Amino acid sequence: MRAFIDALLLEAKHHIQHTGKNKLSTLYCGGGTPSMLSPTHLNRLFDGLREIFDFSELQELTFEANPATFDLNKARLFKELGINRISLGIQSFDNEVLKTLGREHNRNEAIAAVPILREAGIEQINIDLMFSIPGQSLDSWQDTLNTAISLEPDHISAYNLTYEEDTAFIDKLTSGEYIDDPELNAKYFTGAHDTLTAAGFEHYETSNYAKKGTRSNHNASYWAGADYLGLGPSAVSTIDSTRWKNLPDTANYIKQINHVGHAQTEIENLSAEDIHLERVALQLRTVNGLPLNTLTIEERKRAQNVIDEGMAEVRDTHLVLSKKGMLLVDSIVEHIV
Repeated sequence: MRAFIDALLLEAKHHIQHTGKNKLSTLYCGGGTPSMLSPTHLNRLFDGLREIFDFSELQELTFEANPATFDLNKARLFKELGINRISLGIQSFDNEVLKTLGREHNRNEAIAAVPILREAGIEQINIDLMFSIPGQSLDSWQDTLNTAISLEPDHISAYNLTYEEDTAFIDKLTSGEYIDDPELNAKYFTGAHDTLTAAGFEHYETSNYAKKGTRSNHNASYWAGADYLGLGPSAVSTIDSTRWKNLPDTANYIKQINHVGHAQTEIENLSAEDIHLERVALQLRTVNGLPLNTLTIEERKRAQNVIDEGMAEVRDTHLVLSKKGMLLVDSIVEHIV
């Protein structure tokens, strides 16, 4: 673990030396379960990051945490390290659904996590939830939503389960044991929208809901097309229209970092068309919508079809999807661009 952390810091130094950019506006520690790190390793990581990066203008420091991996003392350490936003990977409050997902925590541990973080003084708490999980009923999903609301988090993310390549889930989907039903997915999505907005959460992006003033600055930067640096195995970076992914194997990542200072692979130069497509796809997912002046004349004509179908409307100078349109955002993007 120490070798892994040292490699992360060495990679960070490498990129700073080559880009000359070290000032952060947001920092997100995730892509796994960083809360599993010991206090010693956490201190080593953050001491190193502060030596390398300029935190003077840091607005948001998010840290992903699994409810089974911290107690009050560790939560207090999170606060001492400057973490002001915790994203809890709860996914469900149904023990059977958690077993299906292979999660290590149970319902009681998940419920206890939020008050522990509050007592430790964490400013903002997000709860990650997931729907359309095999074996999950609509009633179970509703109970998960109600339980999450009762804990009074600042932010809730609700994601549709996606079937990734090289996983047991995709194998069972291919064999017919699992079924991916778009109509059922829509019911889960609508249930989340109606329940969470009724509870005072703003539905500000397809999968994200926030209390006033608690939108994720980090994610908003992605959606707006800002550059970002990713550190660690499998991390993706996009800087100056160049995108790369790091080696996905941790042991090989560490070796490569120690050998040449970086672990870049799958490097691509994004064309103007690539950037345009991503901008449309990401901004249409948000409550602010897509500036109409970013569309070509032909794209505006196709966008009018979406408006005529009641899936979007023009608000001031932006194209904004309706609740109905949010369900079909990917298809709408394909139609317009």
